[in-house]
Amino acid sequence: MSKNLLLMGLPGAGKGTQAENIVEKYGIPHISTGDIFRAAMKEKTPMGVKAQQYIDKGELVPDDVTCGIVEERLKQADTKNGYLLDGFPRTLEQAKQLEIMGEKLDKKLDAVINIDVDPDILVARLSGRFICKSCGATYHKLYKQPKVEGTCDNCGGHAFYQRSDDEPETVKNRLKVNLEMNTPLVDFYSKLNLLHTVAGDQNITDVTKDINKILTNLD
Repeated sequence: MSKNLLLMGLPGAGKGTQAENIVEKYGIPHISTGDIFRAAMKEKTPMGVKAQQYIDKGELVPDDVTCGIVEERLKQADTKNGYLLDGFPRTLEQAKQLEIMGEKLDKKLDAVINIDVDPDILVARLSGRFICKSCGATYHKLYKQPKVEGTCDNCGGHAFYQRSDDEPETVKNRLKVNLEMNTPLVDFYSKLNLLHTVAGDQNITDVTKDINKILTNLD
């Protein structure tokens, strides 16, 4: 049975790792919007050319062009046994268009996996990174502290800094924006009985096991 899947989750929820596991286990392509946008523009597909025109002007690519690029990708032969969407849809309108597209191509979604993690945990995960000023070695408050506190393992330097992207306030704002975007999609897929929520604050192996259980039950 084909596996037409959508993977959802806030930044830091561990989607990348789980996407790799799903793609490897089921042999389906990982369709990440960033990747397919770049590919469509490079190959100058009809929708890729349109997208490039908006990007060159510094404008947001409208939904119909974004959906067109996804449709071009879903028509490719490697999706015949399924696909894993990641980063699309981002809006309710895109979600509705995806339903229409799935119907038209006979590739409707079978399941939406939502990796759910408490935003406070995500702030700790995402804002924990710090960098050695001397050599650029990266560390993490939770996962990778220097062997000797305050001393870089790599060069012995004592000065560290944090990128502005990794500062807690920046991270909180990013999560807030993503949460506001995701909530209507979670409701939409819940009403369609496609939503499967997995607790993402467990260890990675247990998250993988839970996802595998859901996907096995689809057969």
